[in-house]
Formats: sequence, C-alpha cells, structure tokens
Amino acid sequence: MSEPGTTPPRTPAPRDRWRFVRPLSQRDFRVLFGAVVLSIFAAGMWAVVMVYSVIGAGGGPLELSLVAGANAVGLLVCAIPGGIVADRISRRLIVRCVEGANFVAITSVVMAGFVGTVTIPHLTVVAFVLGASAGFFFPAYSAMLPRILPGEQLLAANGLEGAIRPALQQAAGPATAGVLLATLVPSHAAIIIAIVYGLAFVGLLFLREEPVGTSEEPEAPASVFHDLKEAVVFTVRTPWLLWTLLFATVWVLVFVGPEEVLLPFLTRERIGEDPRLFGFLLAVYGLGGVVGSIVVSSRALPSRYLTVMTLVWAVSTLPYVVVGVTDQYWLLLASMFVVGFGFSYGNVIWGTLLQRRVPRHMLGRISSLDFFVSLALMPLSMALAGPLASVIPLSVIFIVAGIIPFVFGIAVLFIARMPQDEIAHPLRD
Repeated sequence: MSEPGTTPPRTPAPRDRWRFVRPLSQRDFRVLFGAVVLSIFAAGMWAVVMVYSVIGAGGGPLELSLVAGANAVGLLVCAIPGGIVADRISRRLIVRCVEGANFVAITSVVMAGFVGTVTIPHLTVVAFVLGASAGFFFPAYSAMLPRILPGEQLLAANGLEGAIRPALQQAAGPATAGVLLATLVPSHAAIIIAIVYGLAFVGLLFLREEPVGTSEEPEAPASVFHDLKEAVVFTVRTPWLLWTLLFATVWVLVFVGPEEVLLPFLTRERIGEDPRLFGFLLAVYGLGGVVGSIVVSSRALPSRYLTVMTLVWAVSTLPYVVVGVTDQYWLLLASMFVVGFGFSYGNVIWGTLLQRRVPRHMLGRISSLDFFVSLALMPLSMALAGPLASVIPLSVIFIVAGIIPFVFGIAVLFIARMPQDEIAHPLRD
C-alpha cells in the first residue's frame, strides 16, 4: 500500500502475444490486407510470366529491358501524383480503380494470346500500367491505415505487410509461375494472374468508406501545386523526415546496384555456377526480411524509435563487408539474412512513423515522396554497378557499399538530432 499523497508504482502492461496479428481483428483492415496479399502474389507471378511472355514474343535481353523499364517508368512517373491524389479523393476509390486496371491489363494479355500473338509493344504498355498502378496504390494504402486502425496497431499492420511481401513476391509468386509455365504458354498462365487481380478487386468492393475526417484534416485546396509545395516544405522543415530520406537516397545509390547486378557474378566466381546457389541466397535474404518484420511488429514500438530504426539500418549494411571478402557460402547466407532482417526491421518502424507523426491530410503525399526517393536512384545505381566492376575489384565495391551507409547513418542520427526528437515526441502503444 502506498503512502498518502504518493503516486503508486506503475504496473507494466502485460505483453500481448497476439500483437502481430491484432490488426486482423478489424474488418476493414482484413478486406484491405486481403487485397494487398492477392496483389503482391499476382505481381510475383507476373515477374516470371512477363519474362517468358517477352521470349515467346520473339524478344531478347533488349526487349526484356524495354518491358521492365516501362514498369519502372510507370512507377516513378506516378508515385508523386499518386500521393497527391490520395490526399484529395477517396482512397477506397483509388485502390478499387488500381486493382481494376491491373485486372484489365493482364486480361488483355490473356485475350491477345487466344486471338493472336502477344507483342512487345503490348507487353510494354501492360508493364507501364502495372507500374503506374503501384504508384497510385501504395500511397493510398499507407494513408488509409491510420484512418481504419488505432495507432497502437499500426506497427503490427506494417509488419504484416513487410512479412508477406518477400514471402509472396520473391518466393511463392515466382514459384507458382514456374509451375504454371511448365505446362502452359505464358498467355494462358496469365489467366491465373488475372483471376487473382480480379479477386482483389472484388474483395475491395466490400471495403467501407473511411470514417469522416477530423477538423485537423482540412479540405483539399484547389491547387495541386499547393499540395506538392506543402509536402515538400513539411519535409524540409522536419529534420528526422528529411535526413531519413537523404539516408535512403544514399543507401539506394551505393547498395542496390551491387546487390542486383554484381551479387550473381560474385556468387558464380567464388561459390559456383549452379544457379540454385544464387537462388537460395536470395531466398535467405527474403527469409531475413520476413523474420525481421515479424520480430519488430510482435513487440511494442521502441521508445527510442528513431535511434533504433537508424542504427538497425546502418548496422545491417555492414555484412556487405563480409560478402566482399569471404568465399564461404555459409557466411554469404548469414550475411544476406542479416541484411534482409535489418532492412525490413527498419522499414516497419519507418512506415509506422510516417503514419503516426505525419499529419493525416498530407500522409499520401509524404508516403509517395518516400516511395519516389527510395526508387529514383535505383536505375542509376544498377547502371553504374557494371562499369565500376570493370575497373574496381568486386571485393572493394561490396566493402564500400557496406561501410558508406553505416557511416552516413551514424552521422544522420546526430545531424537530425534524432535522440532529442524522439524524447520530445514520445509514441506510446
């Protein structure tokens, strides 16, 4: 019993064993998340079917680059407009239109296969539509979550999405496509993809309209330029947001090219030419992402959330140093698992911070800005990786790619005064 006039000691809240799946208790999140699961699964299948559709249309590496590039262009071109639209009109309407467009695009490939020949220009248009759809979908999805879920469930919701993405897009989707292509021509295999997109669209028809916004969410201004300017000004004036985006830009520039372009050659050179060796390496990388998402979202948001996020991202790049110097396959596997774990762990916290600390009326724009910045330098990074490898040893490239994000991450932590910021702005579950 406490003394009179004193405050009794605070009893810590019991740990919620079901925290990771708690958002699924909300009906609208189940509907929305179900559509996301189907859409990601379909995208994973299409990544493989697209390759064989190009080959079936008589294309080679150049044509495949054209089709894949159209997807990236669609994504980049529509990322910023997608965020502006998500802050101005019904996000429910946006996600429905996106899944409907995906269904129509893939169905056109199916129909072309039945009545004639699928052509490279047709596949290029389809790839652009799918990329553009992603540019509109995910800002709307990110902006919708804090409107349909309580704040304490956002971390778990982002963790669920972070866990299923590598599992479906990098593993289950491509594996299913491979099984289909073993017995079907690409345009017929695309029937399954169209059905999956169609199911996502039908599911979203059961998504209810979001609750009416509060007074903190002003009506959308008449000027689209005003919308964009407001988001940019907010970003520039918010140090933790600005410097995290700058860190992401540097990370993408120095990290993605070696991973996407040079890692296969490093594996062949040091481990062996069996393609299964590289495939298993990517699978372990994806598994690390799944585990990282589950671990972070199964617990409460760290009280030092900015520090934890930045340090995890920075430290998880260091295994690239090991990748650069080792010829032991098990060390490569362990290193890629740690990289995937840290990347997804930090990403789940990051998505939650956007949803909890960015004003709701501009969340779509800020999410799309994050999306754009994260992807804008990816083509440049991949384009530079090959030429650099012709003049610089692979080991040096991987060592530098591991060290630069680590050093810059530590610097960002102090430049943006993140420890002071998170103390001044606590987030409680």
